[in-house]
Amino acid sequence: MNNNKKRAPKKRRGAKAGLAVCMAAAVVLTGVYTFQQYKSNVKNEMEKIEKESQKELEQYQSADAGDVINEAADDVTEEGISDFSAGGISEETDDPAASGTDSDNDGTASGGLSSQSGTSGTDSTANTADSDSTTFDSAETAGAGSEINFSEGDKLIWPVSGAVLMNYSMDKTVYFATLDEYKYNPALIIGGAVNDQVISAGKGIVKSIDKTPQEGTTVTVDMGNGYEAIYGQLQDVQVKTGDSVEAKTVLGYLAEPTRYYSVEGCNLYFEFRKDGQPIDPLQYLSE
Repeated sequence: MNNNKKRAPKKRRGAKAGLAVCMAAAVVLTGVYTFQQYKSNVKNEMEKIEKESQKELEQYQSADAGDVINEAADDVTEEGISDFSAGGISEETDDPAASGTDSDNDGTASGGLSSQSGTSGTDSTANTADSDSTTFDSAETAGAGSEINFSEGDKLIWPVSGAVLMNYSMDKTVYFATLDEYKYNPALIIGGAVNDQVISAGKGIVKSIDKTPQEGTTVTVDMGNGYEAIYGQLQDVQVKTGDSVEAKTVLGYLAEPTRYYSVEGCNLYFEFRKDGQPIDPLQYLSE
């Protein structure tokens, strides 16, 4: 009897211990499950947040890129308009002699059209041989011999005030600094400043207004008896073909030198001819 009584408490203690272990195991299992569930929930939430964030970022980037493209397009459009306008102004001011000729030739539409087509032709062939030239305006003046009558004993006045940079020379070659070569020179190269007045050296009739790569815009004046004076490197021409001019009539103004005279600088190309052949202007210019 005593032995049974002593064993009973041990059994109860074992049962309690087993129950405790089961409860502990249940708690542990519940905790593990809860923790796993918690981790799963957190992971899902994080994935959801990450997806939403990525979507918002893509939308923002897309919208920002669109704004940049639109701004760039606006800038290009504005710059294009600005460049086009500036280019138009530049083209008008680069060749004031041509514009002056056009304004002077309002009464001769065909002459004006010839001038415009000639200008574009010259621009596209500026690098061609020395024989290339463009005629802005031309007219026959042979019948005007009774009105103009220059003779061998007559004198010319200086068309521009300046020092002679290069003398006429058709019997021997002279050095052209810009070209770095020796050539014959059929004209006087007289120095000056841009926008200096160029006046007629004598009485005559404007025969033609031309443009060449070498001499730029030129005005040819028929002085009668086969004599002609050619004034080159001009801009803002003040006369038109067929005009009668007197000595000291303003023909135009000195332009920037063409690339053939860039080293020599701004100058008047002054050529004097008899029956189409160049002669020395110094023999006729008054001192």
